[in-house]
Amino acid sequence: MSKHKTEKPESFGHWLLQVFILAIIIFGLYLIVFRFFLANETISGPSMQPTFENNDRVIAVRHTKLSRGDIVIFKAPDEPGALYIKRIIGVPGDSIKSKNDVMYINGKPIREPYLTQYKKKLSKDQLYTNNFSLEQLYHVKKVPKDCYFVMGDHRNVSKDSRMIGFINKKDIIGEVKLRYFPFNQVNWF
Repeated sequence: MSKHKTEKPESFGHWLLQVFILAIIIFGLYLIVFRFFLANETISGPSMQPTFENNDRVIAVRHTKLSRGDIVIFKAPDEPGALYIKRIIGVPGDSIKSKNDVMYINGKPIREPYLTQYKKKLSKDQLYTNNFSLEQLYHVKKVPKDCYFVMGDHRNVSKDSRMIGFINKKDIIGEVKLRYFPFNQVNWF
């Protein structure tokens, strides 16, 4: 005669313990991912309009190779505890000059299609980006080693490297890769 082993129904307490342990594991993974690999931030202010609006939510990737044109989140050098979001205009070794609303990097004009929307609103003789050069601002010819020159897309209201100086690589939190809120404007960068 064979004996059948009957399975006991799982107790509610045992099930609750499993759910609790799983929740702790998921929460721990979330903390690790967002502490060491990603940053989840909320945009505040108009300096990156129209690319980003106030209260947009973004995900940035930490420890990535940075290039000209990347959008980064960094520690504000002039406001302890605050973070800024700007676009990298110049990388280490670049010479930068803006003249008559054309940005020149290493003597060559660059395209800035993200500025088109605001430039269209200006009168013909009005500049969207005031004329400047690194020599005029900081008496240097090139962006220093391990530093970046950043600017907001809303040039005439942005507090950026023209005022706060070069941004040190160690102060950059991450490169913005995803806007996930508002949901109707989800976008990869």
